[in-house]
Amino acid sequence: MIDLFYHRKRHNKGDKMKKPWNKDAEKEFFLKYMETETPEKLFYITDSDKYLAYWPKGYKGKKGTLQSRNSLIGKFTEKWVADLIQSTVKNKKLFAVQGAVCEELGLTKSSPADVVISVNNDKMQKAKDILTIIEVKMSIVWNWELTKHKPDIILECVGNYKSHQGTPGLLRSDSMLKAIGKSANVRATLNSSNIPIIIVGNTPITSSYYDKVDHLKRIGFIQGFWSINPKPIDTAENIKSTEEKGFYRFDKFNELKTCICDLISKEMNFFSGMKSKKDLGMIIKVANEKTTYTEKAKEFLKLIGG
Repeated sequence: MIDLFYHRKRHNKGDKMKKPWNKDAEKEFFLKYMETETPEKLFYITDSDKYLAYWPKGYKGKKGTLQSRNSLIGKFTEKWVADLIQSTVKNKKLFAVQGAVCEELGLTKSSPADVVISVNNDKMQKAKDILTIIEVKMSIVWNWELTKHKPDIILECVGNYKSHQGTPGLLRSDSMLKAIGKSANVRATLNSSNIPIIIVGNTPITSSYYDKVDHLKRIGFIQGFWSINPKPIDTAENIKSTEEKGFYRFDKFNELKTCICDLISKEMNFFSGMKSKKDLGMIIKVANEKTTYTEKAKEFLKLIGG
């Protein structure tokens, strides 16, 4: 493993916006919070006094639970995603707003949207102004050792997520379920039917979720689980996409930009219902009496409750 040195005095904040998630982004996280937090709040400490981001696999020493880092990485990654998304829509005079509140959509002050794409830059949003809702489920992916922190910070990457005991990002079942649950809360509101919902992470997903995410995309419940980390690991597990692209990995900024622009340019409607075949047939018959395809669709959605 090659040592990766990263000194505080060489910290550069100006060039990350058009790059997907990578090791430099994780080093930036640690450098940022080392300015205000003690190493003990960011790293586990082994019996041999090593400061590590995760317990290595096979570690048999005394272990504790590190909770203090969770809220910090949450704030950092939400801001990071907001800045990245802003780079994709800035030429369209749109805004990526972090921590947006919209009571109409069930996005409250205690449970705001991580990021929304909107026609305005206000924290307090109206449903009609929101073009996309983005839920961020990102973690520290690689394992890092803090080998020096005074007077300069030196970090070394000591392994990928297969070499440590932590389960990061979308690989965690609870992260997937929380994202789906929050999306369900939004979808249960009347004003969400034309707003896409995207889940953004920085890892692949486990194979047990391949069919589930494709189904969620196919029925329009969630428009995609996206990874913005091209190389979290160099194995076949780093899938590009599931069969129907319910999960998709973005490798380049322009690839992400194209997909975002395509998403916000479409007029879509989510609809759901539990109808008997007879009732559904009657709805189709009535809707089909309209003249144009658009009128047929509007009548169908109105009758089915979408």
